[in-house]
Amino acid sequence: MNKAANTYWTDQRLRTQRVATRPMPALAPARDLSRELIGTRTEIRRRGGIIPPWVLFTTIILATFALCVSVTLRTHAERNAATQQFQTISTEVEALRNNNAALAVEVHRLRENPRAIEAAARTRLNMVRSNEIIVPVE
Repeated sequence: MNKAANTYWTDQRLRTQRVATRPMPALAPARDLSRELIGTRTEIRRRGGIIPPWVLFTTIILATFALCVSVTLRTHAERNAATQQFQTISTEVEALRNNNAALAVEVHRLRENPRAIEAAARTRLNMVRSNEIIVPVE
């Protein structure tokens, strides 16, 4: 009984949700619209087409040139970065080689010369002989 009493509301809702039954205005066919915008085939041929071929060719050439330039610039930047990194590492390697050579000379000197051993013990380890007297100076 509840449903029967509420039919007006349901009918109104359905009526407002229905698709409009009035006819839609007629649109011109796409062919006619394109003829209005672009022109007939004869007009297009007379003009040489919609876009002249030289414009397309120029666009392709410019795009190719831009691509080549961007690839070249990126390659040069990467090469410069690699060269700088190589020079930095080469400098570090040369410094380490010089340090190793100096250490090798020091090791050879300490193994061969007893006076060098004594001087190293006095300066680095603060050692003294048993018969020496230390006087602190402040």
